[in-house]
Amino acid sequence: MNTKKLTRYIGIAMVLGIVVGYFCHNYAQNQKEAVQIASYFSLITDIFLRMIKMIIAPLVFATLVTGLASMSDASAVGRIGMRAMVWFIAASALSLLLGLALVNIFQPGAHMNLALPDAGLTSGLKTGDFTLKAFITHVFPRSIAEAMANNEILQILVFSLFFGAALSFIRGKGHNTIYNLIDELAKIMFRVTDYVMRFAPIGVFAAMAAAITTEGLGVLVSYGKLIGEFYLGLALLWVILFAVGYLFLGKSTFRLGGLIKEPTLLAFSTASSESAYPKTIEALTRFGVPKRISGFVLPLGYSFNLDGSMMYQSFAVLFIAQAYNIQMSFTQQLTLLLVLMVTSKGMAGVARASLVVVAATLPMFHLPEAGLLLIMGIDQFFDMGRTATNVVGNSLATAVISKLEGKREDAADTASAAAEDAPAGQAASQNA
Repeated sequence: MNTKKLTRYIGIAMVLGIVVGYFCHNYAQNQKEAVQIASYFSLITDIFLRMIKMIIAPLVFATLVTGLASMSDASAVGRIGMRAMVWFIAASALSLLLGLALVNIFQPGAHMNLALPDAGLTSGLKTGDFTLKAFITHVFPRSIAEAMANNEILQILVFSLFFGAALSFIRGKGHNTIYNLIDELAKIMFRVTDYVMRFAPIGVFAAMAAAITTEGLGVLVSYGKLIGEFYLGLALLWVILFAVGYLFLGKSTFRLGGLIKEPTLLAFSTASSESAYPKTIEALTRFGVPKRISGFVLPLGYSFNLDGSMMYQSFAVLFIAQAYNIQMSFTQQLTLLLVLMVTSKGMAGVARASLVVVAATLPMFHLPEAGLLLIMGIDQFFDMGRTATNVVGNSLATAVISKLEGKREDAADTASAAAEDAPAGQAASQNA
């Protein structure tokens, strides 16, 4: 489907979803009936997201392995990975600091004056297994079949690193059969992706209709200040990210922004980064990013570079503290930033990851975990914005790293050409 048409259809589907959800919410006699009606819309959304998930594992594996195998310089993998991690850490710190600054300036929960909840009241989120030790162990797959079945992107990435390195060695011996097969698999998966994306407007419509049917438009008014301030923060984060991108990419940054419009809109409307992954890869390829780089950096970013989610976490923790009139000193807030920098890196593959990170962090600062119930009801609206921001941040990171890698390759080619010309020049001088 034509990219512009698909983007237009997704936009129309969002509006129709809101309208239909509004009428369904008014039609429902009570909340239980509204949830039941919404479940029929959610069925469509679930089917679409299942189709997305079925292509993620083979797509990540094929693009990453072919990308690594095509790198003649083994040190390029380490260099690209190091540049990516430097960017990810810097972007994470920026996102967390911005969230802390805005929630201190706006004080969205300061006037709620809530009494501390019953100690036995919890959010119901499972946080017991969410530890740094568990995360590090979880990174390494017990079985690649299990990792692919569960769409564990970080585990697939680890296996693909080994497989790609081994395939690169085999190619060096003149054996290209496996590489050609996996390269063909990548092409097939991009075609399958195109087929699946044709259903995107239907999935978007259902997702929006389900959310509005359950919560109604009133939720946007009731929590309008909190939602508005959070989205203002996301807008500022976008400006900063694009400004930094402009330093490296120049005017082509605006072209990149236009190309990623469709995957960003898709991520926003479905609140799923996975739904945007195939189209993000496609947009970066059209921008000129080699698949060997996008296939490596983008999956890595899905685990370590979630800018919108990072900002949300600092925003949510301080909002809960303000709502219960619990003062957090500057030192405590700085400690909170460092804690979130570490704990958030294990969020990949965790259901409702940002909420789980917040729920796991609250007890560390003696904040009531039940405070998360204040925002769980409208988390869908936060999730839409932070997911779209994650796509933007990862797209810019991949494009910038590709630009830096391209400059290095150009410099290496120039130096190589100069070295080859030098002996010829010396010989000509001697003959003269």
